[in-house]
Amino acid sequence: MTRTLTYYNQNAQAFISHTQTINFQDTQERFLSHLHPGSIILDFGCGSGRDTRYFLSRDFQVDAIDGSEELCRLASQYTGIPVRQMLFQDLDCRDTYDGIWACASILHLRMEELTDVFRRMILALHEEGILYVSFKLGNFRGERNGRYFTDFDESGFRKYAEQFPELTIRDLWITADVRPNREEEQWLNIILQKSAIH
Repeated sequence: MTRTLTYYNQNAQAFISHTQTINFQDTQERFLSHLHPGSIILDFGCGSGRDTRYFLSRDFQVDAIDGSEELCRLASQYTGIPVRQMLFQDLDCRDTYDGIWACASILHLRMEELTDVFRRMILALHEEGILYVSFKLGNFRGERNGRYFTDFDESGFRKYAEQFPELTIRDLWITADVRPNREEEQWLNIILQKSAIH
């Protein structure tokens, strides 16, 4: 994860220029449709702050975190709220959020780290809370372009998610990358809901 964070600290401005102003409304609204107005959302790896700013504009309450010090600084300026610097593995709260939005963020974790972080997200959600996650579509595990990636295809993620009986997949769909000249890249989007396990 250190190399990945170094990448984002060194390339924060370029990353923001490619992500901050793109229209991501279809996916944002698909997530928000599962939440009540005014719900509390954790933007988990907020990057440029694009989604935090959108959720705030829709009158949701938002906590935003990122592991990159430089992205936190720039996203705080863009969103108007303090963005906390925190690693995914340091999430340590219970029954706090109605929704967690992990858009193109936790895909930078190795599998063993990812499993731990999924368990932390489950604990952080209220009962019946909503979790959105996205991964590059495929089966690749490893470094590309200076960052670590864990990719999933649909069958791979469904099998992976079986270890979390508290989570039910509510929606799963594939989209093309919305960044200019990246349309050939595909993404796996998943909305899950936490249920009580008795």
